[in-house]
Amino acid sequence: MPQSSPEPHACRSSGGREAMPEHLLGRCLTGLLALLLASCASLSPQQRSHAEHIAQAARSTQVDCTRSDACALASPVLQMAQATLAASTPKAPQHRALLLDDAPNALLLRVHLIRSAQHSIDLQTYIFDEDDAAQLILDELQAAAFRGVKVRVLVDQLAALRKVETFAALASLHANLELRVYNPVLDRARLSLPMYAVAAACCWRQLNQRMHNKLLVVDDQVGITGGRNYQNDYYDWGEDYNFRDRDIMVVGPVVHAMTANFDAFWQSPRSVAVAHLGDVARYLQQHGPPPAPHHPFRNPKRVRALLASVDDDAVVQARFVAPAMPVLHVSFVADLPVKHRKDLLQADADTPAGFASQNLMQLIAGAQHDVLLQTPYLVLSKPAQHLFRSLHQQPSPPRVQISTNSLAATDAFLAYAVSYKYKRRYLRDFGFQIHEFKPFPADAPFELGATGAGLWLDADADLDADMDAGPDTTTDVDAEPHIDAAIPAIKPNRLTRRLAKRGLRSEPSSEAGRPSPFASSGGLPVRLKTAGLRMGLHAKSMVIDDRIGVVGTHNFDPRGDTWNTENAVVIDDPHFAQALAASIQRDMQPANAWTIGRRDSSPILPGVEHTLARISERMPIFDLWPIKYATSYDYTPGPDCPQTAQPVSPFAPDFRRCNRPVGDFPDVDLGLKWLGVRVFTAFGSGLSPIL
Repeated sequence: MPQSSPEPHACRSSGGREAMPEHLLGRCLTGLLALLLASCASLSPQQRSHAEHIAQAARSTQVDCTRSDACALASPVLQMAQATLAASTPKAPQHRALLLDDAPNALLLRVHLIRSAQHSIDLQTYIFDEDDAAQLILDELQAAAFRGVKVRVLVDQLAALRKVETFAALASLHANLELRVYNPVLDRARLSLPMYAVAAACCWRQLNQRMHNKLLVVDDQVGITGGRNYQNDYYDWGEDYNFRDRDIMVVGPVVHAMTANFDAFWQSPRSVAVAHLGDVARYLQQHGPPPAPHHPFRNPKRVRALLASVDDDAVVQARFVAPAMPVLHVSFVADLPVKHRKDLLQADADTPAGFASQNLMQLIAGAQHDVLLQTPYLVLSKPAQHLFRSLHQQPSPPRVQISTNSLAATDAFLAYAVSYKYKRRYLRDFGFQIHEFKPFPADAPFELGATGAGLWLDADADLDADMDAGPDTTTDVDAEPHIDAAIPAIKPNRLTRRLAKRGLRSEPSSEAGRPSPFASSGGLPVRLKTAGLRMGLHAKSMVIDDRIGVVGTHNFDPRGDTWNTENAVVIDDPHFAQALAASIQRDMQPANAWTIGRRDSSPILPGVEHTLARISERMPIFDLWPIKYATSYDYTPGPDCPQTAQPVSPFAPDFRRCNRPVGDFPDVDLGLKWLGVRVFTAFGSGLSPIL
């Protein structure tokens, strides 16, 4: 009997061992090509118009409030903003600013401001997930639209929302809510893995031109910017990993500049209404408008705890109004979409493209005695390297302190791999004092009780009892209090020990992960030797000469200089600079960070090792890993080394007296398999954007 024909989709070998027949391989490749071509097929103008008609017809025009204030929540923050604007004059502008170090408070303030909006809400972001934190914000935005508030949401294509269905639902929800996608490649709101590969092959430049700006502006009176996106791990709600991040809230005339910059992006031809995108239009034509997007909260108790404080004037006053400090000179520096128009840049030298990077470089260039820089990814562009080299060559060079991630803490293995080979150069040629954030900091503004870590375990009483058993005797530093006293604050290292006692590691839940596999520079953090819920830096801040403070979205990296659009708030005020410096220096404390210093020369052929390191350092891409460049040191208190909150400079004569080397990658479970990964990252790191 002749053999039956293979199934149309049988494109894999038996058991994965036998070689695939040539005819099957050809069929698979042909089928894949056909699939990709079909996915890339453009819709006709008539089809797009039909999809838009479907969305418009479904949009509700119902407004649940007839009051002129859209039934907005009375807000002490908006009252402060109105009073500040009223006191301002063109010659004497008045501003107030508040650092948002506490992650749950940063989320609480956002919800409060959305509920307080009377006229408009403008939200611009790079990542917008569909987890609890993002869903909470999405719920509030929808409610505001139904109250009568004009809501505009602008997201970058690469890392916004998980499902085409969600885009379609928002496109057809309400006339007061508009959603646009910035720079959509291949005419899609969402890029699957195959589509990303096609985009990388056909549209490399466009694929890399990303909107990294982050703004929330309410009623053109209150503005928030900083490092935080809309995802659990930016608000201490991640169950396995959370970011140490920072935002800034400002009120005063500078908010008008924020609104104007948002308008520039909103009106850009690169910002496309979602109903016009091919995948969303097809969904609307095939399935019609889906219901309003809402998914059950994974941890509703945590959501209820936060919402209990949203409408509490006393809480809002104490956390967001009373600590907001008057500041002197405030400016908003930001790129424009024209940064992505190479033709315009060449035609008009006066075009303010690269405005953010240029301004930040100028601030650093003017430093007299101190530069304090915090960036999650220490990857410097060539202009930045030239700048810091020039500073170090001055007769009296300013001190440059860097707060950044360790390999154990970072979410971006690729970015760390790129930066590792240059650490000796940073020490030698730039005079950097580098302090790498630990994955389990002993003293950080982090509220483990809010994370829900351990909820994926059996919710045993014994674990809870362990956590509530009393103070941790291993450290004198207490965790910050949680926003709601009903949820206890727990130190990260305490959870680590409790999990380790039970033979457990903190692993991601089945729903964990980013909305896109390309949303971060390296995906998931590397595996550690120590179990527990870890942290990583994501804050982007700078202090110059104890006078100028900067909080924004710029990672001070090549992507921010060239590919990404960025924004930042710059405040020239010594009191604000002091507060920001204290926040950054907290992350550099020995309890929270390792110090990078020169390693001892090898006793065997030290000259050969030095030569190989210099050669590898100069290679533009490839790296002869594991050539040893620098290593990590940990401060060890003792009789001659008192407990200190400030790190010792690696260039100090007595640095080795109290600091002991702990390896190049402390706490990292770095097996031989990572050597192959390192080679890949050396060649492929440009494929993944740096957050």
